[in-house]
Amino acid sequence: MNTQITRRGFLAGSAAGATAFLLVGVGANGATAAGPAEAKALNPFVKIGSDGTVTAIVKHFEKGQGPATGLPTLIAEELGVRMDQIRYEFAPSNPELYANLAFGKFQGTGGSTAMANSFMQYRTAGAAAREMLLMAAAKDWSVDASKLSIEDGLIKGPGKSASIGEFVIAASALEAPTAPKLKDPADFKLIGNSKVRRLDSEIKSNGTAMYAMDLHLPNQMIAVIKRPPRKDGLAMSFDDSSSNSVKGFIRAAILPNKAGVAVYAENTWAAFRAREELEVEWDMSKAENRSSEQIKSEIMSALEAKPTYNVLKNEPGPMEKAEKTVEKTFYFPLLAHAPMEPLNCSIEATEDGGILLHDGCQFPTGPHSALAQIFNLPFEKVQIKTMLAGGSFGRRATPTADYQVEAALAFILTDRSRPVKLVWSREDDLTGGYYRPAFGHKVKVGLDSKGDIIAWEHRIAGQSIMKGTPFESFSVHDGVDHSSVEGVSDTPYRIPGQSVGLTDTPKATSLLWWRSVGHTHTAYVMEVMMDLAAKTAGKDPLAFRLAYLKGDKNQDRMAGVLKLAAEKGNWGKAAEGRSQGLAVHKSFGSYVAEVVEVSGNAEDGVKIEKVTCAVDCGIAVNPDIIKAQMEGGIGYGIGHVMRDQITLADGEVEQFNFPDYEPLRINDIGAIDVHIISSAEAPTGVGEPGTPPAAPALANAISAASNDLHIASLPMSENGVSFS
Repeated sequence: MNTQITRRGFLAGSAAGATAFLLVGVGANGATAAGPAEAKALNPFVKIGSDGTVTAIVKHFEKGQGPATGLPTLIAEELGVRMDQIRYEFAPSNPELYANLAFGKFQGTGGSTAMANSFMQYRTAGAAAREMLLMAAAKDWSVDASKLSIEDGLIKGPGKSASIGEFVIAASALEAPTAPKLKDPADFKLIGNSKVRRLDSEIKSNGTAMYAMDLHLPNQMIAVIKRPPRKDGLAMSFDDSSSNSVKGFIRAAILPNKAGVAVYAENTWAAFRAREELEVEWDMSKAENRSSEQIKSEIMSALEAKPTYNVLKNEPGPMEKAEKTVEKTFYFPLLAHAPMEPLNCSIEATEDGGILLHDGCQFPTGPHSALAQIFNLPFEKVQIKTMLAGGSFGRRATPTADYQVEAALAFILTDRSRPVKLVWSREDDLTGGYYRPAFGHKVKVGLDSKGDIIAWEHRIAGQSIMKGTPFESFSVHDGVDHSSVEGVSDTPYRIPGQSVGLTDTPKATSLLWWRSVGHTHTAYVMEVMMDLAAKTAGKDPLAFRLAYLKGDKNQDRMAGVLKLAAEKGNWGKAAEGRSQGLAVHKSFGSYVAEVVEVSGNAEDGVKIEKVTCAVDCGIAVNPDIIKAQMEGGIGYGIGHVMRDQITLADGEVEQFNFPDYEPLRINDIGAIDVHIISSAEAPTGVGEPGTPPAAPALANAISAASNDLHIASLPMSENGVSFS
């Protein structure tokens, strides 16, 4: 996946839009509008006001993972301003200018690509703006531009100094340089500086941050949807006579696609109460009716049959030569994303006959295209104002733009004189959303007389995320959905005689990528099996892994984080009464190793005392954010395997709220210690890579504490492990 761009390529790609942006800039509402007083956009990513304030136009939405700080850091570094002199605005929906370079001509945030695909793009934008300002000042001062520099927002030269704001208008009239000179990394002041703090910390701390849920448009209506109790049910008719008794209830209407009934009210409480009173007749003839046990049985049966796809083939008959074998079958249940902010968005008509969507929008191009189709409008008549989101973990980016389409369908049923705010409840989120698919793995490892791996037979069965979606061509090749096998088929381990087979099973519920996508289950299997193989061979799990990480830079980087995590986590030196487990994994271009230290045991209660993490994500642009993302990813991975699952009874989801789908508690993990490897490699992902190794490191620690109990079915609390 190519997520980098050359400086010359950046300028060529943005040239078509640069002229328009010199005129109007990008406003705070995410649409084209005038900026601060006399502000000028020197390119699609940099806007500067006459007061010298720099605004970074951020093309990736902010759900807590940090691009609203990371991308401005790149511009500030190259431009020559302090972090307190730069702010951010979210880019408008415009894939021509703001496409994710990893996704093609598609604007969106995901796959831990924000920094990876923007690193050169935003540095180049800052450098181009710097050179334009210097050229403008040089002309005004009648000096050579090479004699000038920008420091802390001031243009400095022989005997002269002025704010960059004084030359913005003149600079905007100049032709952008085709290949601006970038800073030497040795001269970085902001990139890699651990003292740089998030630009959004203050507003999130003092309560002024505007999340999508916080928005209250004048004269708005609240809409909630009564959805069928099972996937693919259809609304045929309804009785709202009891709803009419609820103060604030306005009306109810079946959505045009019959996927539910929209309930309109003056406020959220009235909408929820009226929905409870609504009686709906459903057509469930084509609805999902399987139970979780049936789904699991289908997956387990598929593991026993010949795989549909041979992803990797081993040499003939290596397993027959094994002196010892170790075999295990794993099962992973459906999981919900469960972000703290349930889904919501607001939609209103604009004065020019268009539509404006207010949303914590993760994939602007999808809902933008969907709304243009629903309202029969040209693309430019639809605007999207991207707002802060309180988490996502993938849930706000669906192939169907599901909740945005719901809002559009609810709005189109009105006379459009009042904005409509769609609100999901926590129960809606857990029972009517998209889920991490269920998967099974069956693995057999063969060892020779020296305890070395000579064969690794790996079968995977589960529900494809990508097939049947607009992203199929992106991830599915020769029938294999790569998101089902990633982390196994492309493992950095050099495993002799490895074979991988895949079988797709029928989908249940709506499926979606979940933080770390396929790596969420493949890392668990790979790392638990590496521990099992090491113990069968009578070898230390760390040394055993390192033996298969020799060869090239890929292996060296994975071995590097493994060694650092082991060193910082005091591997093999746990205090009396404590046990350790480790795991390492590569995902989204980054390498992460973790050592989990626990006290107690599975029967009496396990307490997670400490997690030590080492990460190699290339150039660490914002170390403080990287540490936070590792901590969050570790907690997310561990919290879900401890006790969470989504189960179905005759097609209906049985979990409703946090009491029966319990998130990680602050006292679940004693401490997390993160170490970042210094690197000159291009930046790679940090939002997701902390999650995959967390669960297997915990599983291996529990195994060490509990007489080699190897947890093959999740969640742990349902399969022999108690937590204290």
